[in-house]
Amino acid sequence: MMQAASSLKLLCSGFLAEAGAAVPAKTAPLITDDAVILGILLVVLAAIFKTASLKHPFWKKFYTFCPVLLLCYFIPSLLGSLDIVATDKDGSKLYFVTKNYLLPTSLVLLTLSIDLKGIIGLGPKALILFLTGTVGILFGGPLAILIVSAFSPELVAGDGPEAVWRGMATCAGSWIGGGANQAAMKEVFGVGDRIFSAMITVDVLVANVWMAGLLVIAGKSRQLDNWLKADTSAIDTLKKRISAYQEETLRIPKTADTLMVLAVGFAVTALSHFFSGKIAAGCEELAVTSPWIKDFNLTSTFFWLVVLATTGGVLLSFTRYRNLEGVGASRIATVFLYLLVVTIGLKMDIFAIFNNPGVFVIGGIWMLIHIILLVGVTILIRAPVFFMAVGSKANIGGAVSAPIVAAAFHPSLAPVGVLLAVLGYALGTYAAWLCGLMMQAVTPAG
Repeated sequence: MMQAASSLKLLCSGFLAEAGAAVPAKTAPLITDDAVILGILLVVLAAIFKTASLKHPFWKKFYTFCPVLLLCYFIPSLLGSLDIVATDKDGSKLYFVTKNYLLPTSLVLLTLSIDLKGIIGLGPKALILFLTGTVGILFGGPLAILIVSAFSPELVAGDGPEAVWRGMATCAGSWIGGGANQAAMKEVFGVGDRIFSAMITVDVLVANVWMAGLLVIAGKSRQLDNWLKADTSAIDTLKKRISAYQEETLRIPKTADTLMVLAVGFAVTALSHFFSGKIAAGCEELAVTSPWIKDFNLTSTFFWLVVLATTGGVLLSFTRYRNLEGVGASRIATVFLYLLVVTIGLKMDIFAIFNNPGVFVIGGIWMLIHIILLVGVTILIRAPVFFMAVGSKANIGGAVSAPIVAAAFHPSLAPVGVLLAVLGYALGTYAAWLCGLMMQAVTPAG
């Protein structure tokens, strides 16, 4: 408790820093053992899902206003921000493991039973809204800088390594693609560590506030689609086809069935790791004479890991392994995804907003531009709100959040989010690079 109390003092550190006072040093985490932290996170997940399944009026009301996914981010963020448990900054390897092993395996298992023909039959509106989301991030960054500089130019001025526009370029990489694209932008624009840390927090907090809104929208999608007079027949057909297939193959899993699910998922992940490194190294060599290869993030091992894992799952959907959905392949994949979510939550510093609130204002305006553009196009083309939600999160959340948001509309729709997220990884570095150049151009001199 004393450790947590010491951490609470950091809540005021931003105000102290502004006043020129000494800021207390960060305290060491109370719990640093990854085995203990994993146990705590699993208990947190179990408690959230158990209470969310209760029929008691209090819990039903509570989860109406506080989505499950938001709690899965928020509670771990408290544990990390209060220095109760260690995060990756303190040497924890949990995020590394979930990102590199559980995420690709979940992508394999989610796409295992994919109805590719049905997804293609959804029509062009899903792709239109995905690209609209990309455009919203691409031009939203420069517009946010212009808007903020009109009333507070000091918040965005400057051109050194710690310049706000440089940090925003890394956020653009994350919001159009993912973590690999974000890291690429840090190197491309020579981003300083302080602004990079601040923008990581902006990335996670702002994106997840919007995600909470999307989860609320998912619960009211039927009413919104009726208001828009959107044609949801293709989505309904896909849901029925996949639900019918799941019921047809459903059976009580035996130990051998569960082991087969895990074996297939992790085997494809192992192959993806093996080949992703070799492909990325080959692309690195080609990039010497063809620099555009780096612009498209083709030298990133993680990019190829996600692409190969997803491709492996899609290929398996044409084989008898597709029947593994009947013994819980997607359910196991969902558990893996939520383990990733809680480890991402550990990385969120919820007190950072008090240290540098200006960057959150910029991030909020940026996200608002993205949302307004998406909503406008959704209304204009009378698209189902599902396409808007998944199109947005395929950009901003990537392969982590897009399938979760898609599954909030219906579990069978998760693969739609996965496929669009892979497209986001391909566009992420190139589009973020253009966004960074535009933000540099409109940033006022320091």
